[in-house]
Amino acid sequence: MKTKEALNSKLQPILSILDQESIAYTIEGAASCLLQDVEVSVTDPIDIAVQWDFCAKVHELFDKRRLQKVMKDDQKTVLSYLHEDHPFHFIFYFNHVIVTDPFRLPIKIDNKTVWVRSLDAELRFLKKEDSLYQAIKDHFRKLQESNTVLNGGAWNQEVYQAWIERFGSPKEMAHKLLSHPKRSLSHLLEYLGDLQGKKVINLLGSHGAKAIAMAILGASSTVVDISNENAKYAREVADAADVPLNYIISDVLSLPETEKNCSYDLVLMELGILHYFIDLEPLATLVYQLLDQGGKLILQDFHPISTKLITSKGKKHKVTGNYFDKKLEIREVAYTKHLTQSQDNKHDVYLRKWTIGEIVTAFAEAGLTITRLDESPNIKISDIGIPKVFTLVAEKKG
Repeated sequence: MKTKEALNSKLQPILSILDQESIAYTIEGAASCLLQDVEVSVTDPIDIAVQWDFCAKVHELFDKRRLQKVMKDDQKTVLSYLHEDHPFHFIFYFNHVIVTDPFRLPIKIDNKTVWVRSLDAELRFLKKEDSLYQAIKDHFRKLQESNTVLNGGAWNQEVYQAWIERFGSPKEMAHKLLSHPKRSLSHLLEYLGDLQGKKVINLLGSHGAKAIAMAILGASSTVVDISNENAKYAREVADAADVPLNYIISDVLSLPETEKNCSYDLVLMELGILHYFIDLEPLATLVYQLLDQGGKLILQDFHPISTKLITSKGKKHKVTGNYFDKKLEIREVAYTKHLTQSQDNKHDVYLRKWTIGEIVTAFAEAGLTITRLDESPNIKISDIGIPKVFTLVAEKKG
């Protein structure tokens, strides 16, 4: 089967029986990937993980003549079931609670909920040379390219005016940075060290304030960002401050090969960056390629506890989210809150919120050595005890 519709047609008679009996299940393997729009053909038996203590119930619900135990070990029992000449495997993982599995996702097909194993989880069970692994990675790449188009359109829509509304004219912004260059870097200073003579690159550097402040303090600064309007504002601020700034207008993952020459002493990414990436592996690999031996990554972003799990309103906090949620979210592009007039052609962007574990693992697997991971509380009195920001420091060691 090569289409989601054909696969769903085969699945529904089985899934309907499980749903009617409130039996938790998760579709796994190639079938799970096809249902999530990965371009793959399902030729093997369709794997359906079923809550382990419902094994006897499955025997009651399905034709015993078509059920056959194909394996049992210390971890699972697998039953084979033939339905309309297509084989299914019911997999019962012992002591595994399916409904709380963080890698179990609901998707909608023809207004029906179907439970699948996330693509992140599928990758864990596959070798890199496996064709299914490559198909998932290709799917992520296409999603990222689509996301880049959406972000590019959004961040090239009246952003220049948004920064003027927030920070003032480029001359006014330059004056602020020249007067107090360390002020805009206050949350990063303890990690930056002496910037004199250092070659630094700020990925998704937006309006350039951080890079320009580092240039004022003696660094050779480069910004990479997709927005022409961000670049216009940043370049005018740098000119007004009379400091050099190399601003590369590009999608980060499409950065020219000439920049991937392992020559940077510092890669900086901060506040509201990671959620634009569908897959962290290409980003982490890029950071490794940019850094010189002994070079350092400083990644400072909003803490997943605050962005994924807790909703705050005044002094009241509620756990309203799922920390392990892996869905893409649709959000209005961030800068629109700084516009004084409403815009009829606002853009939405797709966001993927990551856990701390996923972030650390991605950069470690790229070959970087994690040297610090700090978690900072919110500065509001009513938010005491809730982490607001985390800072990851990693080095490229020889």
